[in-house]
Amino acid sequence: MSDHCGNPEEAQQRPDGVPDATVDALGALSKALETTERARGRLYDFHQLTGGADFELDRAVRLLREAGHAASADRVEREILGRNVIPGHWTFQIVEAYNATYYEAFKTVEAEIREELAGGADHLFEARLKEERRTHGHPDHRATPDAAPGT
Repeated sequence: MSDHCGNPEEAQQRPDGVPDATVDALGALSKALETTERARGRLYDFHQLTGGADFELDRAVRLLREAGHAASADRVEREILGRNVIPGHWTFQIVEAYNATYYEAFKTVEAEIREELAGGADHLFEARLKEERRTHGHPDHRATPDAAPGT
C-alpha cells in the first residue's frame, strides 16, 4: 500500500519521468508480492487447519476410549497428538520462519524499489489499466469514488 495521503488519484498518479517500461516492471513486482500474500494466507490456513485437526484428536481419543479401544487411543496420543509436522517444527514455527526469512524481505525490497523508481506510488500499473479501460463520461466509470458523475 502507498504511504501517500489524500485522494486515491494522487497516490496512484505516475510521477513525472516514469516510463511505461518501469510501470510494467513495478506491476510485475507488485503482482509477485500479491501472489506471495496469497501463499502466506495459505500457510496460515495450513497452520490453523493442522492445529484444528490436532485439537479434534482430543475428541477422537476420548471416543476411542469410550468405545473400549484404549490401546488405539493411547497410540493416537503417543504417535500423532502434538506431533511435529516437519522435524522440530510445529506449524507456527513454519509461519514464523517464512515471515522472517522470505515475506518480510520481499515486502521491504518491493517497497524500497517502488520508492526509488516511482516515489513510492503504488498500483501504477493497475491505475493505468483503469484509465485505459474505463468509459470516460459514464457515471459508473468514475476515476475516483468522489469524482463527479461523468468524469
